[in-house]
Amino acid sequence: MSRMAKNAYKKEPLSEEQQEALQETVEERADATRNFFQSLFSSDRFSAEAFVRYIPFVVFVGFLAIVYIANRHYAERTVREIDRLGREVKEMNWDYKSLSADLMKLTTQTEIAKRVDSLGLKERTEPPKKIVVVKASR
Repeated sequence: MSRMAKNAYKKEPLSEEQQEALQETVEERADATRNFFQSLFSSDRFSAEAFVRYIPFVVFVGFLAIVYIANRHYAERTVREIDRLGREVKEMNWDYKSLSADLMKLTTQTEIAKRVDSLGLKERTEPPKKIVVVKASR
């Protein structure tokens, strides 16, 4: 049977050198973070001159935001209109099919015979006769 080592946390305390190295690393990172935020919010970055210099860019970004919002509203309105027109087309298609079926039923020979029977007209039972006209020569 093979023996495998178990995973376990080291319970040995860190030496003073390791603790000092870790402490220095933590302090360096804290200083770097502090320096970053100080440089980010320094007075020379937010001076009146810098603010005036960035006004065109801020206006441009604002304009793009307004165009983006307007485009989104236009697209949503167009989608709603397309959906409404699609429903209207379906409804008209149903009406067309219904009216077409009614017309086909009304134009059958038996339906026409029933309607004209009230007028006193009867359906012919014998085929029509052909009339031939002979022209006399002069």
